Amino acid sequence: MLGSSMSRFALGIWVWQLTGRATDLALFGFFSQLPQIFTFLISGTIVDRWNRKFLMIAGDLIAGLFTIIILILYSTEQLQIWHLYLARAITGIFEQCQNLAFSTSISILVSKQHYSRASSMGFLAKYGSNIIAPALASVLYVTIELDGIMLIDIITFMVAITMILWIRIPQPKQRVLNAEKPLSIGKDLSFGWNYLTKHASLLYLLVLISLFWLFHDLGNSLYPAMILARSNNDPRVLGSLASAAGVGGVTGALLMSKWSGFKRRINGVQLGVIGAGLSKTIFGLGTTPLVWIPMQFCSSFNFPVFGSSLDAIWLSKVSSERQGRVFATRSMIVTIISSLSYLISGPLADRLFEPAMRSGQWLASIFGWLLGTEKGSGIALLYVICSLAMLLIGLGGYALPRLRNLELLIPDDDH
Repeated sequence: MLGSSMSRFALGIWVWQLTGRATDLALFGFFSQLPQIFTFLISGTIVDRWNRKFLMIAGDLIAGLFTIIILILYSTEQLQIWHLYLARAITGIFEQCQNLAFSTSISILVSKQHYSRASSMGFLAKYGSNIIAPALASVLYVTIELDGIMLIDIITFMVAITMILWIRIPQPKQRVLNAEKPLSIGKDLSFGWNYLTKHASLLYLLVLISLFWLFHDLGNSLYPAMILARSNNDPRVLGSLASAAGVGGVTGALLMSKWSGFKRRINGVQLGVIGAGLSKTIFGLGTTPLVWIPMQFCSSFNFPVFGSSLDAIWLSKVSSERQGRVFATRSMIVTIISSLSYLISGPLADRLFEPAMRSGQWLASIFGWLLGTEKGSGIALLYVICSLAMLLIGLGGYALPRLRNLELLIPDDDH
């Protein structure tokens, strides 16, 4: 995670310096997620029936291979933006299977009462790398440059694969899989959706999370461009904000790991969504690191609270033998919506919000006093709109009894 975070950060700076367009940065997310939509159709079946340890190794192996290819292209001065899009598309397919194999292994590695804590450990690893990676990459970018950072990334892949080889990853019990073996691939593909429709509260939860990620990714895809535009292209500011996010995420993860989460985990989901939306709204209204840094900390603090509570619900309500297919369906729906966000965010920022927030234009006359009219103000306005939508989604969830009482309506599955 440390090496990959450094590479993504450095490549984002390289692309922004090359083009200066928010669209080019947002398309990274789009091309990473687009192929995954089709992979989800079979990944659930693969994860439920194939060796999960092998899938985790394969994800790192393919990602490391493409990092080597990008390094060669950059070193020979042949690297183009479309190379990065293609690499992200292919590695995203394998990373999706890797992540699904990882998430579905939690319920057979730990007991049910520790699901929130185990999930929070994953957030601890993610945000822990975010503390170090951006700050380190922003310094190394001007010393060893992009190729040096990618070389570090390649070494971290080798370490990760070696570690996985030494760890025992058990497979789920075969009792349900053996009973379902005669099913066709077509039935396997529809299994996840049929499961969700039979459990309406889980479907409501999926709708809430999908709406949250729709607006989150719409704003988040523009976040690097907004900060670089409003900080005179200073990568150190972007790095310090990423580190602040890491500290906030680690703090939230440590809290959840120690505390074990809310007694009613749906409260953790909704309060996390509300907290993230509120923090991001204030963040978008800010124009200096004095506002950005504390709000970035607060925003990231909420994601382990929200995410570990969410994971615990899914892990406890779906049996381990079915999690691959159900989780794949869930992830496919979220990814389709997220991909749409990444696809439209760049054009919305570059062609609508940014020009309309220039001095004398129609949006500037309404919001210019609040967000300014310099470069990046239009992106900031779109970011604030998305953040307010996230806040409203979290509050609106309390109005739905099927969602509010989810844990009472659906009993835990005894894996």
